[in-house]
Amino acid sequence: MLAFQGPAQPSPALGDALNAGYRHLEVKCLGCDTHQTVALDIVRRPKWTPIHELERYMRCKECSRRNAHPFKRSHLVALRTTKISTMNPPSTWWPGER
Repeated sequence: MLAFQGPAQPSPALGDALNAGYRHLEVKCLGCDTHQTVALDIVRRPKWTPIHELERYMRCKECSRRNAHPFKRSHLVALRTTKISTMNPPSTWWPGER
């Protein structure tokens, strides 16, 4: 996903990503440029759902509150084994992006 600067199509299925050890999906909001991780084991979709189809369901809480309607513009950045933290910073698409 990082190399092509967007969602990879075809992407692995939700069940395949979980079996491979990728428990989190990193998402970037296009409204406020924040990176967040979504736990894949709590996503309520069938396990054969491709990862790139989850992009249309991602909403940013901060932008939704500010705009007073569900804000849906987001990009899938990468599959991750850990959540974003100070020890594990967000992924960069290209050098100098932060």
